[in-house]
Amino acid sequence: TPLPPPLPKKQLQRAESLPEPGPSQHCRVDPTTWCGSIPPPHLQREEGSPSSIPSLDRPSWGQKKRLTKSQSLGEPVAWSSLQKSPSPIPAELTFGMADGELGKLLQLLDSQDRVCRVVLGCQEAALARLSARIQEELVGPEERQQRLQAELAGKSWAALSILEREPCCESRDAWYFPVGFSFKQTQVVCAAKVPKPCCTSLGVQSSLGVHCSIQRVIGRFTDRLPWELVLPGSPGEQSRSLPGEEPARPATRPVLQVLISPEVPYQTLADFVKGSHDLHRTCPGHYERLACLLLLQVCMGLEHLRVQNMEQGDLCLENLLLVQGPWPPQSQQGEEASLRLSLPRLLISSFFKVKDKQRPYSTSQEQDWTEGLAAPPSLVADELNVGMLIYQLLHVDISLEDALGFRHNRLPEIPSLSIYSTGLKHLAMLLLHRDPCKRVSVEQTRSILQVLLWGPRQELFARTKKTLTLLRSWLEVKRALLLLRFAENSAGAVGSPGLEEWLCCQYFKEVTEHTLYQVTQALYT
Repeated sequence: TPLPPPLPKKQLQRAESLPEPGPSQHCRVDPTTWCGSIPPPHLQREEGSPSSIPSLDRPSWGQKKRLTKSQSLGEPVAWSSLQKSPSPIPAELTFGMADGELGKLLQLLDSQDRVCRVVLGCQEAALARLSARIQEELVGPEERQQRLQAELAGKSWAALSILEREPCCESRDAWYFPVGFSFKQTQVVCAAKVPKPCCTSLGVQSSLGVHCSIQRVIGRFTDRLPWELVLPGSPGEQSRSLPGEEPARPATRPVLQVLISPEVPYQTLADFVKGSHDLHRTCPGHYERLACLLLLQVCMGLEHLRVQNMEQGDLCLENLLLVQGPWPPQSQQGEEASLRLSLPRLLISSFFKVKDKQRPYSTSQEQDWTEGLAAPPSLVADELNVGMLIYQLLHVDISLEDALGFRHNRLPEIPSLSIYSTGLKHLAMLLLHRDPCKRVSVEQTRSILQVLLWGPRQELFARTKKTLTLLRSWLEVKRALLLLRFAENSAGAVGSPGLEEWLCCQYFKEVTEHTLYQVTQALYT
């Protein structure tokens, strides 16, 4: 009789059942920088598995996937990987879970390591929920914005009450007037964006999606400008009249396309920089931290635009708007409030270019330079502009022509005034490198700014070798401490979390030890 076929070999799912040796056992060679470099052997990808240290161009904080051999043991474990019996496992642990149900779950977690991994996953989920709630407080519920948009549909100047004759803010491409309208027996205050004559391409703003750093539009109409509004610098606007007489009016008023935004700006970033010289000199640490937070908002907004297949039109101090938040942030109440360091929301407000279109060069010098290096124009614009913003925020004079004419080690000197100065100087050098292929991207810039703000700082590696295990432990402890801080503040009279707390939550809910390894390698080398 023929022999029966052999039984198939059972494969052990090591990624879900057995922990791999920690990175500290292998990490003897420092990984090279991420710009066009090949990782050393112990960090290269294994066959059939993703790279252990992904490029920062492809952030590793996307949708959580099942663990593989090369992934961090600190990531939350899928419930399916913990299930050893047909009984269902709850999608989320809560404090109110019945002890009977919790006891069944604990029986499935047959080791302290697995319990810790579940707790860490719960902490990440809590940070994500907290971040979403703070964001809703900052930008307003989406349902309310949709109702306001429906209320303003088909309306024009006649349905709006003009609250101030002169603009509350003037950017490079538009004037902003505070206006009001009635909505459910309350007056809603918004901003009417009136474009300047040379800047009338406002059509793309309606399709950008909601983001904390992007100017939103809830209304649009085309109408003749009311006589009550004063446009500074326009012909006929500056004519004076005698006391008691009506101001002289021009013969006609232009017909313009107007956008209504729910955020009312009070100044541009250029106005902020001009008025902050004394603050920078007397409180350099507080000011330069504020500069990092403003730059971080710029980078997050630019990332959102790229996801939407859009680009900013003119990234400069004059087109970045500042909006006061609904409350002072927790970390800036008390002592810092007396220093006038309330962090404003920053809004990117100029949108003229689509990503897949050719961007015009800023100067003929930039064109010669980039064409000589065969660099795509889309790689040049944002990185150069963000590098320029660093210098301008730190009150160091620089022009694009100067930046392109110098080598990266001959850029203007940034004085060392605080713990942030050296990091900002190094970041500016990386952004303004003569070779576009060696520049850090906007995504990498955002990661560097987050490390400058919330760590890990260089002293973490003073007595201990930098390893993925160390960075993972640091990250897990900091996440737990951050949640404890929120719990303690909510029990006291500190107030609601604000913009800086939301930015901090965004960092700790997304970052991985792999990203921290790369960023600290670039920043502290």
